[in-house]
Amino acid sequence: MKDVGMRIRVEPELREQFISLCHEHNVPAAQVLRSFMRDFVQGSNSKNKTRLQQVANPATQLMPKPKTR
Repeated sequence: MKDVGMRIRVEPELREQFISLCHEHNVPAAQVLRSFMRDFVQGSNSKNKTRLQQVANPATQLMPKPKTR
């Protein structure tokens, strides 16, 4: 049962690309977002923690990962 809404702000270009891809695959954007949310909630805690740290610190996304030997 879906009975609550969510409003988010995104860059116009990102929204258009996302909507376009959803149309290409003939799937509603809301369905894709719900799927992403379910996957994130059900994901492993360490994986989510790393992703949340990246979101909280966008500069880390621009830095290359250190090479391991």
